[in-house]
Order: sequence, then structure tokens, then C-alpha cells
Amino acid sequence: MERTLVLLKPDAVERRLVGTILARFERKGLDLVGLKLMRVPRALAAKHYAEHKGKPFYGPVVRFLSRGPVVAMALAGKDAVRVVRTLVGATFGPDAQPGTIRGDFGLSKRFNLVHASDSPASARRELALFFDRRELVRWKPTDACWVYDLAGPEPV
Repeated sequence: MERTLVLLKPDAVERRLVGTILARFERKGLDLVGLKLMRVPRALAAKHYAEHKGKPFYGPVVRFLSRGPVVAMALAGKDAVRVVRTLVGATFGPDAQPGTIRGDFGLSKRFNLVHASDSPASARRELALFFDRRELVRWKPTDACWVYDLAGPEPV
């Protein structure tokens, strides 16, 4: 199963949306394999957003991610990166479709509640920034047979 990183940014934590957002991922059938509440040091935020260095929004996003508590989540499932990004919605709340996390809870173009890895390669890099391998738990949910067709060699 593919793994991905989700960060519930300070606006999500401070608005008390952590449980509501996490429930959406769980209801979809994604497995929670890592979870922590943390303050992101500025150096880690800069490393996390390093690919955007030099862009006009780089400084503000680094400051924002490190300004308050963040919930880091590792989620697993078939096509987890794509599924999570669909659930999260377009980058900016005003552009996000209703039914997505940003579409239902976001209006700002600066505060967008959630970071979600944009590719499997990014997910691997980002998970390593926020979680030690020992912090990620392997487990089999008892409802997997209802989330996926497990009759073949790969879940469908």
C-alpha cells in the first residue's frame, strides 16, 4: 500500500478541525499509520518547502507552518497520494469544490488548512522529514475486505 504525508496546518488545529478532517480520511478507508502533534521548527518548514525557495510565497508559507501547532499524519492505502489530494481539494479554498476539505472549510488563499504530498516520490521524502521509520505502524484493519476487493494478488 502507498503511504502519504498529510499536515494539518496551524489554521486547522487552531480552528479545532483535526478530528473532523481525520474522520474524512478514515471514512474513505485510508489507514492511519502515523500521527503526531508538533511545532514545526522554521528550519524543518524551510526544508519541507525547499522546492519553492525563491518564489514569492516561500517566506510566508514557511512562517505559517512554523507559527503554531501542526498535526502530522501518515496515511496508507491504494493510490493514497491521489486519493488524499482529491479529498483535500484545490490549493485555495475559494477554488476548491464543495465536499472537499478545503472547499468545505477554507476561504483564504493563504491559510489552506492542509498539506498533502503531491506524488509518491514527494510522499517518501516528506514522510522521512516528519516521521522516523519506527514511528510508522504497520497493521491490518479488520474492515479491509469491505474497503477493497482482496480476491486477487493486489487490492482492487
